[in-house]
Amino acid sequence: MCRVVDLQQAVLAKNQDSATALREDLLARGTVVVNLLSSPGSGKTALLEAELTEARRRAVAVAALTADLATENDARRLARSGAPVRQVLTDGLCHLEADMLRSHVDAWLPDGTRLLFVENVGNLVCPASYDLGESLRVVLASVTEGEDKPLKYPTAFGLAQLVIVTKQDIAEAVGFDEAAFLANVRQVNPGVEVLHTSARRGEGVGLLLDRALAVRDGDPAHQPVMARQAAQHSHTHAHAPSPGHSHGPGDPHTLGDHTHGPADHPHSHAPSPAAS
Repeated sequence: MCRVVDLQQAVLAKNQDSATALREDLLARGTVVVNLLSSPGSGKTALLEAELTEARRRAVAVAALTADLATENDARRLARSGAPVRQVLTDGLCHLEADMLRSHVDAWLPDGTRLLFVENVGNLVCPASYDLGESLRVVLASVTEGEDKPLKYPTAFGLAQLVIVTKQDIAEAVGFDEAAFLANVRQVNPGVEVLHTSARRGEGVGLLLDRALAVRDGDPAHQPVMARQAAQHSHTHAHAPSPGHSHGPGDPHTLGDHTHGPADHPHSHAPSPAAS
């Protein structure tokens, strides 16, 4: 049991180190990474294609990297924008990791790219625990997914620096309770901005681009309470560990015969997307 826990700790710690280095390297090149997380079918690809098209219209140097377990369908869709696009096939892995991103960025990302949008694997569990070196973490949810999505996936929504509601054009038809959704978002992530979009109608297109450019130009991104708590928790344990109990943000607990991973304790164990 201890060997399994140590392995998980080592994987998360290695990824955090890699993410910190990648973020610093890309910022030195003038590039900001925007990490997009959502469930499958949220409309993430449709909105990203519209944002890339808008960026090209404004002559903003952007690129996109999209991850899937199989097929290059999303890359072909995003390439219609005219922006440089790279597909990553994860071969069954449910999330991207910082080293995977670097292996593509180093060999492909065009010089002068201001924004790199990363469309993570469609999943609100695994990707939430992995920093990719992003400066802006965005979580998307469609109006068809239910108002309680933030409560079901508190780590993903709790670490978001921006939340986007998609498919707003059908909100009334599916009975989406916007007030309830916003209340649930605020419960897990007080103060985070929530945007409403419809890629089909073009509503809200360009807002994500605006927010990403603002971060790239030096405006501070929202710092979630959960991320601050994780950083404080890590600092406290680094200086005053209790006997037989030492861990950092993102590390699992072991209580008796039961091992808890990062998703089991989102209030104190998930890594901050911009803490490094």
